[in-house]
Amino acid sequence: MKKYILSKLLMGLVTIIFSFVLTFFLIRLAPGTPMRIVAGKENPNPEQIEHLTEKYGLDKPVGVQFINYIKNMAKGDFGFSYRNNLPVFELIKRRIVPTLTLSLTSNIISALLGGFLGLYIGRKKDGPLDKVFSYISYVLDALPGFWLAMILIMIFSSKLGWFPTSGMYNMRESYTGLRKFIDLLYHMTLPILSIVIIQTPIYFRIARASVINTMKLGFIKTFRAAGMKEGEIFRKYIMKNSLIPILTTFSMSLAFTISGAALIEIVFSWPGMGRLIIDSINGRDYMVLNGLYLIISVSLIFFTILTDVLYALVDPRIRIK
Repeated sequence: MKKYILSKLLMGLVTIIFSFVLTFFLIRLAPGTPMRIVAGKENPNPEQIEHLTEKYGLDKPVGVQFINYIKNMAKGDFGFSYRNNLPVFELIKRRIVPTLTLSLTSNIISALLGGFLGLYIGRKKDGPLDKVFSYISYVLDALPGFWLAMILIMIFSSKLGWFPTSGMYNMRESYTGLRKFIDLLYHMTLPILSIVIIQTPIYFRIARASVINTMKLGFIKTFRAAGMKEGEIFRKYIMKNSLIPILTTFSMSLAFTISGAALIEIVFSWPGMGRLIIDSINGRDYMVLNGLYLIISVSLIFFTILTDVLYALVDPRIRIK
């Protein structure tokens, strides 16, 4: 098991290094320069552009910039944002907790809801419930996230007035303790609902397909022929084998949501990484983009390795001792 984990960690480290190097060079080789954006679109001062270019070391070759960045990163210095003139680490630290709060909560709810429905309905393939829920899952899966978010705001905020339209807390109040936690739940209801509606169909279809495929396996037919009860077969064997794909989906969906829920965060003015990603791309903020891509790649690799380890614990067939 230790060798298995070490091999996965090594592969993950290589993947992170490769993706980091690739994104570092790609964003700098794209047309345009961030200093022109910082200097302003109307009547930009050439001397100011030249000064800022030298200040941030963008006048040097890309290879030299990369070496300098690695040296500074080794010291814990991820650079400064061109747009905000703030440390990159500080900017990301402010935004990552709200994003993780939103992503983790919505994915847990989606996995439990979609997984339960898929496990239950998968046992009744081609039945009325199977047809209805399968159709609903495809319809919901086709909905654009930002459009769904705006519809929820229009119905539950603008018309009914049940939930706030934006933000993470009520800025007019200074809640503490339990009241602050309740206020957080109140504000995150619609953003979470938007992500849950989109993510649940994915878990449902994967859990359903997994149950159907497992029920066709030879050892399940053997248990039935031996007279074992269906409920016992399902609890001991079908459910356990069907949980493995759900674990994979959960880890990958969580990693995707960290970066993929940007539009939903923007619609709800959620102070997460979504707005930071979009603004950094539009402003060619290289330093912030480097930090963001590094965080995203590390999170993807982390959850992938976590899934592989859980796989090994759940399924002894792939366990390496």
